[in-house]
Amino acid sequence: MKKKISQWNLPFRYAMGFVVLIAIIALLIYAREAVKMLVIAGFVSYLISPAVILLNQNTKLSRTAAVNIVYFSALIFLVGVPATLTPIFFDEIKIVAQDLLDLSAEFSAMLSRPIQFGGMSFHFEQLGESLAHLQDTVLTPLPEEALALLETTSVNVLWFLVIIVSVHLFMSQWPSIRDWMVDLAPEEYHSDMRELYKRLRNVWMAYLRGQIVLMVVVGIVFTIAWVILGIPGALVLGVLAGLFTLVPDVGPFLAAAFAVGVALLEGSSWIPYSNVIVAFIVFLTYLVLINLKNFFVRPLIMGRSLHMNEGLIFIAIMIATILEGIMGALLVVPVLASVVVIMEYVRRRVLGLPPFEDDGEKRFVAPPEKIKVRRPLKLSTKESQKEDS
Repeated sequence: MKKKISQWNLPFRYAMGFVVLIAIIALLIYAREAVKMLVIAGFVSYLISPAVILLNQNTKLSRTAAVNIVYFSALIFLVGVPATLTPIFFDEIKIVAQDLLDLSAEFSAMLSRPIQFGGMSFHFEQLGESLAHLQDTVLTPLPEEALALLETTSVNVLWFLVIIVSVHLFMSQWPSIRDWMVDLAPEEYHSDMRELYKRLRNVWMAYLRGQIVLMVVVGIVFTIAWVILGIPGALVLGVLAGLFTLVPDVGPFLAAAFAVGVALLEGSSWIPYSNVIVAFIVFLTYLVLINLKNFFVRPLIMGRSLHMNEGLIFIAIMIATILEGIMGALLVVPVLASVVVIMEYVRRRVLGLPPFEDDGEKRFVAPPEKIKVRRPLKLSTKESQKEDS
């Protein structure tokens, strides 16, 4: 005789669900730094996953093999190339740093003397002393500062290892993770969850297309800007500016550093000023263009890609930048669009409506008596992976 399985009564189930929810919220708050790193890893996985899907669908490689090829190729490109180029540019970096220090010393010495202009004398001695003091402070590494820097670097290296391992985990195990999340819902809602997943995936794919358009626009604009200023290697610098648009925090800094470094070393082909002044012009140009991109071009492109109001996206980007920095600004648009999709599903369920609307498409449904029930077809492994991707 089959043993009857005892079940929790309804009040106890609600109580346990509430306890689990509170525990999850507390864990997210306590481990918010780890959650942030996992979000970064998930975003990186999402960016390179189309290459995995393309390789898996157009070759005889398994998903695991495709993931390994794409993952290690991206890792070599993002980590190996900078590590290889750093020793090559090390001497140039030292020269540029020394030039900056000499320039700072000359500027301080110039300010220490009264400046004559139009028969008037201007005194900036105090400013010169402050600049010299600031330079000494920056260039005098205190032991405790070196120790703090070492500790911060070690922690960042560990977080970096967490991110790269998590990227491989997300990419290789995503089908299992997706099915696990679908199975969290009751069985009668599994079809809803799969449809909701497809709609969320479409949102993020539209965001990816918008990011690609944004990269192209940024690359073209910066290439034209550097050509106008006469900066050598304008095309390469423009392409780098476009590619680094995807990298939060570090990307804009690296793109600006490359452009300013080239200007310091090579100057301009037509601007009749010193390399330092040309580098300053390049830096100002970059600041103007990158802010135009962040606050005007990006909201416009993302608004059209995701069919959202440009003003709403602008406000969301501004708030996210204030609260979470560039990482928040990078993710707020697809997250906001995903929340809209989820809330629309919840609203329709609460009101007793069909869970999904037709999104404006004309879908003709035959009367129930004319619908022919067909036996489900068994998909091949390739077709199943294409359906789930």
